[in-house]
Amino acid sequence: MAPEIDGYLKEVIEKDGSDLHLKVGEPPIIRTKGKLQRLKEYEIFGSDGVKELIFPIMTEEQKERFRKELELDIAYELEGLARFRINVFLQRGRVGSAVRVIPLKIKSIDEWGLPDILRDIALYSRGFVLVTGPTGVGKSTTLAAMIEEINRQKKRHIVTIEDPIEYVFEDKESVIEQRAIGVDTFSFEEALKRVVRQNPDIIMVGEMRDLETISRALNAAEMGALVFSTLHTPDAPQTVDRIVDVFGPEHQQQIRLQFASTVRAIISQTLLRRSDGTGRVAAFEVLIGTKGISSAIREGKVEQIYNMIKAGAKYGMKLLDDSLKELYLRGYVDYEEALSKASNPKAFESSLARG
Repeated sequence: MAPEIDGYLKEVIEKDGSDLHLKVGEPPIIRTKGKLQRLKEYEIFGSDGVKELIFPIMTEEQKERFRKELELDIAYELEGLARFRINVFLQRGRVGSAVRVIPLKIKSIDEWGLPDILRDIALYSRGFVLVTGPTGVGKSTTLAAMIEEINRQKKRHIVTIEDPIEYVFEDKESVIEQRAIGVDTFSFEEALKRVVRQNPDIIMVGEMRDLETISRALNAAEMGALVFSTLHTPDAPQTVDRIVDVFGPEHQQQIRLQFASTVRAIISQTLLRRSDGTGRVAAFEVLIGTKGISSAIREGKVEQIYNMIKAGAKYGMKLLDDSLKELYLRGYVDYEEALSKASNPKAFESSLARG
């Protein structure tokens, strides 16, 4: 007998939703085209309603981990339809859940309409590549498209470390091994400690959550692997600051040197509501690790990076605010929506005023 949650998940797919929210005291809530919608044809969840929906699809180990940590990420699949990343948490003492839809088909860079420069970045031989942005803007999708580009083009050994595994790859030219936290390894740190012994060409770390993970990812890039990961930072300069500031003052200069020597690209992205109401569209900032960028990072002159990105179009660089301006001028998004996502709202307004 199929778990009860399958019916809710199928409803999200049928309505072309991206997320499902399950909360005690509410009916199921889905996000479609960036907007939340209560499914009022369903009953409101009682005090144990969400728990009774989620726990049947969890293993005993996952239940125990949830009881200890009060948080859990798991993957779930409806065969032939989609995969789902399910976050389980407590809210006012009751179980709640947020579910993200992950398509089974991994679309290419072209199919997603991602910047062409991402194809070149994906085929770098070594270094550190970060995809950044707020939660829910498609960082995992961008990473998956880049890994799939490598998979189609190059004979590489790729190891992914994820919590949980989201997109499932099929070997094409490359050999891909996907490791899940809590199933195949205890933590990002533990997996990264030993991954270099597995002779990887490419390492994909689902998220850099702490100092130890960042440090080991930098070491792996320094040792010759091409390392991909994500951070919840809005743009490239703030990403540099975040990497450095995680460490204590006595280590920050060393980290600047490490990051400056390994960074190949930082791709920052955000999603905006389309002005015609048909969905959402992405805006991107792209930093390429040129000698000038590396020098600015090494010398702690992060404030110079904005202007260096703006002047770096010949390398494929672009500021987030310039991407937002293009979307607005093409009529894809409203002015207020673009302004709300700008890194520098005053400069964005001035840029539009100058034409």
